[in-house]
Amino acid sequence: MVAVDGVPEYVPDFRPTHVVPRDGLPAWEAPDPAVPTAPLDALLPVQLLDRVGDWGQVLCSNGWSAWVDARLLVSVPADPPAAGRALARTADPRPLIARAEDALGRYRRAAEELAAGHADGETFRQRTRGLRVGMVVDGESVWLYDAEHERWVFCDGTGLSTYAASAAPSAATPPAEAVHEPTQVVPRLDAEGPGATQVVQEQPAAGPGDAG
Repeated sequence: MVAVDGVPEYVPDFRPTHVVPRDGLPAWEAPDPAVPTAPLDALLPVQLLDRVGDWGQVLCSNGWSAWVDARLLVSVPADPPAAGRALARTADPRPLIARAEDALGRYRRAAEELAAGHADGETFRQRTRGLRVGMVVDGESVWLYDAEHERWVFCDGTGLSTYAASAAPSAATPPAEAVHEPTQVVPRLDAEGPGATQVVQEQPAAGPGDAG
């Protein structure tokens, strides 16, 4: 927390890297569900300072900081690209669609063997253990369950965006190749701001809604 005598001070040259989703976000004083604090207002600009697994420490323009579920943050677009350069695209939806198809196919094959008498109930349970798949298709709109990151994503055919998280944020850090970056908005922001920003952990006198 950037504060003087316990009163939050506005951060000079504050450059938001993300905004809070339109429904707002619960917040915590530490990456621990047992220490909640004031929630963040919808569409509030924040700067992402640190990541601990699914948790993200964010800083508001008035110096107030908190921890949130970083999977639900929405990235601030970068400056428009120069003339003639293509816009950056959001996450490619095809790998997640392929994983959903593979999981559904594995379940179908196991069910067919069970129905044909080629496998018993215990074999069926073993072959389907751990399979998690969810998909809702409505014309061009698709909702997919991303079991790897325990979230639902929305797909319009060209990109993915987080729709909802099905589990509380975890401090466990997944393998490097599996780390999920926050929801991207076209054009994508490639850098998330200075991660070395120092804060002092003090109880704020003001809440996140007092920012700018």
